[in-house]
Amino acid sequence: MKVNFITIEREYGSGGTQIARRLSKVCGVPCYGQEILEAVAEKLNISVENINRYEERTSSSLLYTISLLGQVSSGQEASLSPEDRIFLEEQAEIRHMAENGPAIFLGHCASEALKNRAGVVRVFIHADDAHKRERILREYRIEESKIEATRKRFDKKRANYYFANTAKRWADLRNYDLVLNSSSLGIQGCVTALAGMLNRQS
Repeated sequence: MKVNFITIEREYGSGGTQIARRLSKVCGVPCYGQEILEAVAEKLNISVENINRYEERTSSSLLYTISLLGQVSSGQEASLSPEDRIFLEEQAEIRHMAENGPAIFLGHCASEALKNRAGVVRVFIHADDAHKRERILREYRIEESKIEATRKRFDKKRANYYFANTAKRWADLRNYDLVLNSSSLGIQGCVTALAGMLNRQS
């Protein structure tokens, strides 16, 4: 299979963003993460901060998920709340960006947006707790006493958002084609593995 798109979901502190950005440079293909939010924010005339607050509030309730997916599938999008519409705009923006050719997508349920496209590899990046703590302390400069709470808050946000909009469990490794442990492989090892899939030299 020719790989055209790599979608990455990652644990907070695993180095997934750094891996995606470095992979983009190595392979000469764009990486879209924050750029998705910025495009949607501009289109809807709202701030990126407001979008982030919406994602923070996303419910993990199965009833919420069923309701949202039901409205979309039945063509009742007009009745969606502004917050729900943000997700649909993100999905539309991901599909629009994919029209420009091979790319790497970071977060935002990109695998859902591209599920009908050929050549998509769904990746999940995780790491050992000790490595995540060290990275969060070193790279994000979070106070040591707040590291665990911060890590749990971000992972919960990502898990809830993923479930609310896909009805799938974010941490269920069966939802991915490739799972990488950045603790054992290292950042460069993950980049090399993914670059090989894009048939480029790393």
